Amino acid sequence: QVQLVESGGGLVQAGGSLRLSCAASGRTFRSYAMGWFRQAPGKEREFVTTISRSGGNTYYADSVKGRFTISRDNAKSTVYLQMNSLKPEDTAVYYCAAAPVVYGLPKGPSEYDYWGQGTQVTVSS
Repeated sequence: QVQLVESGGGLVQAGGSLRLSCAASGRTFRSYAMGWFRQAPGKEREFVTTISRSGGNTYYADSVKGRFTISRDNAKSTVYLQMNSLKPEDTAVYYCAAAPVVYGLPKGPSEYDYWGQGTQVTVSS
């Protein structure tokens, strides 16, 4: 069982930056690939980025590539999402999730077993 708690969301102007954190409970954090998803009002949950168990490999949605950076600190059982050059279309609830995969970078929500409660990110124009 893994419990995930996101933090760091808020209101920011377009062009600004935010850093999201996701703290995991339990001693098995390094056994999971981690991902970030987002969901805007009236839209389906959307893949944002994922990071491998070791942190050595990452993958990004085209919409955030070059602006967002995912990282993890296995000693602190925490995954981060640094978001730069934010746009109004980045406005959404952001969720972190844990996937029990050995290899690969899971991109589909069904591959993730555990989810956080979400944190709101609002980008004003």
